[in-house]
Amino acid sequence: MPDPSGESNHAPYEVDEPEVDEPEFDDYEDDEDEEGQSIEFEYSATITPGATEMAELLERGSIEILGLMPWSSNGTYLVQVTRGSDYAPAIYKPERGERPLWDFPGALWKREVATYELSHWLGFGSVPTTVTRQAAPMGPGSLQAFVPALFSEHYFTLRDRTDLTDQFKTLCVLDLIANSADRKGGHCLIDSDNQIWAIDNGLSFHEEPKLRTVIWDFAGDPLPSSAAHALLSLLETGLSPQLKVLLTPTEQEATLRRAQRVLAQGHFPHDMTGRSYPWPLV
Repeated sequence: MPDPSGESNHAPYEVDEPEVDEPEFDDYEDDEDEEGQSIEFEYSATITPGATEMAELLERGSIEILGLMPWSSNGTYLVQVTRGSDYAPAIYKPERGERPLWDFPGALWKREVATYELSHWLGFGSVPTTVTRQAAPMGPGSLQAFVPALFSEHYFTLRDRTDLTDQFKTLCVLDLIANSADRKGGHCLIDSDNQIWAIDNGLSFHEEPKLRTVIWDFAGDPLPSSAAHALLSLLETGLSPQLKVLLTPTEQEATLRRAQRVLAQGHFPHDMTGRSYPWPLV
């Protein structure tokens, strides 16, 4: 683990330098050392994933790549972010590491940031702090606070816990508005404070219906009043300036139409096709 002071045997990427020789993408394609052993990592941070100060740290801190995250279909990196005496690990998803899909042609990292911005604008707090970084080791991408989760848990191990129902309903509303196309069970994390966090949000905000989620348990239930009020406020005030930068005009209009439809229906929808599930489920 890097020294909390920011000092390391490897010089961190400093955002203030005007010119930087970017490392090649292939330099980070393997997250194992020469003996084939995975990188050792112990969570340590001065700021929690949802704290107000986290955004400034992620936006302005220096970045040091620690390694490639396993089981990722795109280039996803564990990094250390440091600014002064503050530090925290984060997940870095550079655009150059993406493998575009036919229906999501590129810049998936912008959708990661947009999902956080929507959650934040609605007051949901369902997504770890996620920011845009233009100056970063491998070019533009998203930087998301790393969640020290209980990684043996996922939606299917947690969905019967009644103390988590409100959080899952809120997340379900977020996915309906963001048009999440990949809400797997393993994308629902829980931390030691029983906070549910939604990660891997890159397949979202398509202008066409793309909803694929494992959260169908609430079909037919009325929307929580807090979520209904948040959607009403969204329709009255419009999208935040941050969201407008990240989404195309067509995507913005589609987002507001989804909010209007969900609010008008007043309840969680049913999957009438039986096919609106991601694969794999976890």
